[in-house]
Amino acid sequence: MDAENTYIELKNIALQEFPDIVVSANFIRGPLGIIKSLRLFLIDNSFLEIWISGSKYSYHWRRTDGMVYRHDNAPHKKHKHVKTFPKHFHDGSENNVKESYLSDDTESSVKEFLRFIREKIK
Repeated sequence: MDAENTYIELKNIALQEFPDIVVSANFIRGPLGIIKSLRLFLIDNSFLEIWISGSKYSYHWRRTDGMVYRHDNAPHKKHKHVKTFPKHFHDGSENNVKESYLSDDTESSVKEFLRFIREKIK
């Protein structure tokens, strides 16, 4: 599946399977009109930005209280100590980095993270 179809599928999953927390969804497009990320707007006025490029990903949830929760696999040297490196999880802040045990399957991992968000919001 190409990137555009992946984003479309993730948008459908979010809106159909998580309507209790996802209010709306928008594609963020680059200058050539190509989808570069998916932004999900949540019931608590926060948002989840989903970025995928090949095998690289970032699922970034920014709350209105300034808390940040992000799963990504950017191979930052400063996170080499994390057992699941390069996969890691920013738990509440940029500096609180832990292991990330999200699935390697994109659809599954987005669902897992949305379930995590659901538990935090409710």
